[in-house]
Amino acid sequence: MQKKNVLLLCGGGSSEHEVSLVSVKYIKECLSGIAGVELKTIEIDKSGSWVDEAGKKYLLDPKGYLRSFDQDGNAGIKMDYAVPCIHGYPGETGDIQSYFEMIGLSYLGCNSETSKMCFNKITTKMWASALGVANTPYIFLSENDKSSLQIVKDFQAKHGDVVVKASNQGSSVGCYLVEKGQDPASTIQKAFGYSPFVLVEKRMKPREIEVSVYDFDGKLQVSFPGEIICPSNFYSYEEKYSQQSLTTTVTRAENLTSEQIKKITDYATKLYHGLKLRHLSRIDFFLEGDVIYLNEINTFPGLTPISMFPKMMEANGHSFKTFLEQHISNL
Repeated sequence: MQKKNVLLLCGGGSSEHEVSLVSVKYIKECLSGIAGVELKTIEIDKSGSWVDEAGKKYLLDPKGYLRSFDQDGNAGIKMDYAVPCIHGYPGETGDIQSYFEMIGLSYLGCNSETSKMCFNKITTKMWASALGVANTPYIFLSENDKSSLQIVKDFQAKHGDVVVKASNQGSSVGCYLVEKGQDPASTIQKAFGYSPFVLVEKRMKPREIEVSVYDFDGKLQVSFPGEIICPSNFYSYEEKYSQQSLTTTVTRAENLTSEQIKKITDYATKLYHGLKLRHLSRIDFFLEGDVIYLNEINTFPGLTPISMFPKMMEANGHSFKTFLEQHISNL
């Protein structure tokens, strides 16, 4: 490969900042093993500063040059490619992608518009319905007032237990279980503290099925479905990342029928093309009884040692390092 200067961004300052710092270690390890890649790792810290591993501050200028604050007229390093390993804002939200697009810097992952649509749980559900992909029963709130509270109580009366979710968060941040008969007011208040809109879903007690969906060798790949097995049936932030978690994962879900596997693959393919996903995504489904529902779409899935995306990709016969090399070399 001809030499490429690659900017690896992490952090971001959102509630998923620490998850990003774990994911970036895996990506850095993969990128460091690719011949011709000159890697520069930058963390967007919680104050918004761009800093390297030594704490030196940088900026990415409108011509695509990465410059330190103390370079005294030096133009810096012209970047050829960026990998935005940022979960939540400003990575999965489309903000950093908008800047890359404005300055003409190629990057890994979905474009700004798709990222923004998929990070919002409500717009994702609307698009899924438009594309003919089944959704769990839901309502959404744009105001935190008495009228909205009554709407939620009516929804509870019909469906029983519900899950209240901030519309624009990941890793189950701002996500709360409200059992039948429990007053949802406080959880609605908490969810509005994270996002301007709130999603309320019927609580499902399903199998949680996931697929890695990505471009490899110029073709769309959908992995065999994996499964999240959560004893509590509520996959919270703590269940995802705590060392005390009792949740287990398998890269090949058992006891799925050929029809269910085909439906999941068809839904994932339809969502990938319909929402114009690009390069990589993890698409999560619920299987309750014989019905498959969309759960969510992750446009930059976790890449920690316990994350499902790389594990399912590898189980599908593909190397994440080779995946990165292909996309960087195709500039």
